[in-house]
Order: sequence, then structure tokens, then C-alpha cells
Amino acid sequence: MKKPARRDGTPDRNNNNKKQRPTRSETGGRSDRSEAGGRPSRSETDRRPTRSDSVKGKSGRPDAAAAKNKRGKPKSAKPQRAQAQAPKISNAKPARHQYADAADRPAGPPQGDGMRLQKVLAQAGVASRRAAEELISQGRVEVDGRIVIEQGLRIDPENAVVRVDGVRVVVQKDLVHLALNKPRGWQSTMSDDLGRPCVGDIVSERVAAGQRLFHVGRLDADTEGLLLLTNDGDLAHRLMHPSFEVSKTYLATVSGALERGVGKKLKEGVELDDGPAKVDTFTLLDINEGKSLVRVTLHEGRKHIVRRLFEAVGHPVIRLVRTDIGAVALGDQRPGTLRVLGRGEVGGLYGAVGL
Repeated sequence: MKKPARRDGTPDRNNNNKKQRPTRSETGGRSDRSEAGGRPSRSETDRRPTRSDSVKGKSGRPDAAAAKNKRGKPKSAKPQRAQAQAPKISNAKPARHQYADAADRPAGPPQGDGMRLQKVLAQAGVASRRAAEELISQGRVEVDGRIVIEQGLRIDPENAVVRVDGVRVVVQKDLVHLALNKPRGWQSTMSDDLGRPCVGDIVSERVAAGQRLFHVGRLDADTEGLLLLTNDGDLAHRLMHPSFEVSKTYLATVSGALERGVGKKLKEGVELDDGPAKVDTFTLLDINEGKSLVRVTLHEGRKHIVRRLFEAVGHPVIRLVRTDIGAVALGDQRPGTLRVLGRGEVGGLYGAVGL
């Protein structure tokens, strides 16, 4: 009988030293434990485990960790896929800015696309960015009718209505608001077919640059003083409409020394050709050399209304200057010059007409 050999042809030396194990029939069917008082015999402890003696699981299959390969070495365990762990549940309370449901979020202005509110205020000349943040924190800023106290709100400068301390802030870069001191003898038109000097000559450079300006109301050629120009058509329309009753103040030099009953009569109303008219305030400033200097305020916008009122009481106007329109004052502005309105002046005009 040939000796068993390895696959490479060399004889297996390990099998030469192995002793033939006795069979169960040779031992009489009894275990060696009974002879040793319950202790296992040497032959039983020295016996190598066979493939059938590998540990089996509940399914009856051999355990991969205990199985050996053909060379007698234990097989490496196959990597097993990691089982997905169940999500952990945290009982921690959410932060103040976290909400489980969108319905629980406090109502507030939308945080949509656009420009940050503090930057808009800074560009409008209200304050620096840091000062604008303080204004927002103090609740002094209003956007579209709602007070804003949150930092970082983004708004659309073209459509949003922003107010600080109740005063409208114009944040649109393309809007223009100008004050002109119209000289005497100039026409309140943008052009004149007869070649007479007009308001359009003063703003010709701006018109050539693409700005479309509207003059708010008119002053006759003999009247001088404040005339507003803007490219906001809605504002210009409301300022001229009598339903908004925007006040206008005039300095009138009239002929003769005014008697004491003239002011009261003008306040109560005077009947004119196109209906009754009256002034809101009347102040006599000076009487000198047969002339009287008077300041009157009214919200009428009819043609030549001031001149016709004083004509009706027997004191024709010699010189007439408009000094104020709402919150805008002429001040010491020289005739024929333009100036850009300040933030407070623009806000006052918008507030007067409900914009």
C-alpha cells in the first residue's frame, strides 16, 4: 500500500507518526470515561477535531470561525455588512430659533432675496450700517407698514416702502427730487415755442442725460420762488391734486397799507369768478412807503389764486414769491439755481400725500 503523498508529490510525514485509533468495537462500546472515574481518556483528548465536529449554529450549518481550509488552517471569517442602526432619538429641547413645525414660527417680514435693510438705509443717507442696525433694534424702522426688529432682513429697494421714525425714506436710486428757485420772468415749462427762457433751460443737462423730470405745478412768469421737479410721476400728481391739500406759503408785497379787517376777511373766504377761496393763515409782516408785506398760506391750486384774492380785497399784488411747499422751504437759495432735496424733505412730501 502506497503512502499518501501531498499534491506536490512529496510523502506526507505527519501521517507516519500517527497511531491507528481504536474503533468503538475494539473498546467494547464503552467510553474510557467510565474507566477513569468520569475523566476523559488520553485518546479522546488527543483526537483532532474533524470537519463534522465543527461548531454548528442554530441553523445546523458549520460556524465559519471554526472551519478550516484544506491545509488545516482556520478559515478567515467573511466580512459581514454592517446593519443599519435605528435612528437615535434626542430628548434635548430645541433652541429658540428652531421650530418643529412651520406653523409655530412667528409671523414676520419675509427674508427673501434683495438687499439688507441696514445697507439700504446706509445708501439712502439715513445712517451708517452700524447706526442703522441700532435703529432697527430700537424698533424705529418700518417696512411696508410693519415694524422690523430683526437684523439681516432683505428687501427690494425698488418696491419696498421704508420709514424711519414715521418718515418715508426713498431708497430708489433712480428717483430725483429737486428744488428750483424760479427767477422772475421765466416760464414754468420744459420748452417754449417763442424762445422765452423757461425751466427746461435750467435742467437741460439732466434731460440730455436721460432724466425725465416733471415740474410740480406752475408759477406764472411774474411770480418767482420755489418750484419742485421730480421724475416720480405719482408724487407729482398727488402734490398738485387739491384733494391732498398740500400747503403752499407765499410772501406777497401788495399796494397800500392793509386795514385791520383784511386778514379776517381772507380767512373767512372771498367770492371769486370760479367760486369761493380763502387762505389758511395770514400774517402782516411790514408796512412801508405805501406797501405792505404779507405772508399767507393756503392749499388752493387754482391759477393766479393769490393775486386774485388780494385783488378782490382792494390790494393788488406788486411782487409774489413762493417760499414753501409742504415740508420743503426755499431758504436762501439763489434765483435760477437747483438743489437736491434732503431726506427729511423728501420724506415729508411723501408723507403729505400718503405715499
